[in-house]
Amino acid sequence: MPLPFDELVEAIGKRRSVYGHISGLRLDRAAAGEAWSSLPYRPVFVGDTETGVLHGGVVTAMLDETCGMAVQLALDGSRAIATLDLRIDYQKPATPGLDIKAHSICYRVTRSIAFVRATAYQDAENDPVATATACFMIGANRTNMLTDVRLNDGAPPALEAPEDPAGPFANSPFARCLGIRVGDDGTLVMPFSQKIIGNPILPAIHGGMTGAFLETTAIVGVTRELAVSALPKPIALTVNYLRSGRALDSYANVSIVKQGRRVVAFEAKAWQDDPAKPIASAFGHFMLRQMPGADEE
Repeated sequence: MPLPFDELVEAIGKRRSVYGHISGLRLDRAAAGEAWSSLPYRPVFVGDTETGVLHGGVVTAMLDETCGMAVQLALDGSRAIATLDLRIDYQKPATPGLDIKAHSICYRVTRSIAFVRATAYQDAENDPVATATACFMIGANRTNMLTDVRLNDGAPPALEAPEDPAGPFANSPFARCLGIRVGDDGTLVMPFSQKIIGNPILPAIHGGMTGAFLETTAIVGVTRELAVSALPKPIALTVNYLRSGRALDSYANVSIVKQGRRVVAFEAKAWQDDPAKPIASAFGHFMLRQMPGADEE
């Protein structure tokens, strides 16, 4: 029997992804097909310690999960959902030290697909940090997030960023938190861990973590390929989820599709045991940061 709406809201707020729980993401308010959430600022979320700005993957994961909550609030909460695609448009950097809020709306549901739009902001919703649109598959698998027994349902792991002053992610605590490293062939690796789990019943990797991994791969690859000293600034990122990310290490690489004076288009791909069977791909654009003294267009 469907849960009364108040009980559904309470259940969704308590039984979410592992990453959503340990990140501190809260469901603050709910309506049918709508979710309002908040994420407290934490130093481990920083993507560049020189600026203090949050890693784009933190915003991506928050929007992905908040969109998922809106879909569940439009349904009865019993059916498993999975992100099919997620587009993030970065409007401005998040102000360091401030919490982030999000509002998502599931505006259409068919038998198999749910369509969502969302906004991430700090001070006011009409002054967004990022906006998103997403599609979710309904009945993606046979698990029930509200009733099924979870694997390893004990104390969740902490989000920590081990110090690595000589490593490639010395200035990116969030990348270190995810354990991302550069392999011998230049391919990036994200080891599987409990902290990146989305569906804890399968278990499966959080779609936002896969998006964060692809964005990190793109930043590292573009910076290395163009031999620029300043990290590129994300403009937009579209992630297509092709397969479930299983309890395995993930690998990713990136290629530059087109390079301009100020904007670079890229395509990234993530896989696990077979590069010919990617779990996700991403297409996006970066703005190349102008160095002091450089000529403007």
